[in-house]
Amino acid sequence: YIDTSAYTPERYPEALVRFMKGAGRHKVLFGSNFPMIQPAKCMGQLDALDLAEDVRRLFLYENAKKVFRLES
Repeated sequence: YIDTSAYTPERYPEALVRFMKGAGRHKVLFGSNFPMIQPAKCMGQLDALDLAEDVRRLFLYENAKKVFRLES
């Protein structure tokens, strides 16, 4: 697993974005590095990644839900 707390979405390496869209769709977790990076800033840049809705949902919530065994 990997999280994205070190970068804002505009700075994600292209290889990471490809991984998120493909084989790694179940392995990448959203992180904002708050308070250094505000979550709202990250969310505002997310659309530019052009993630499919299912990939976006996995990235923002479902993968963390699985890893941390959270209930719905």
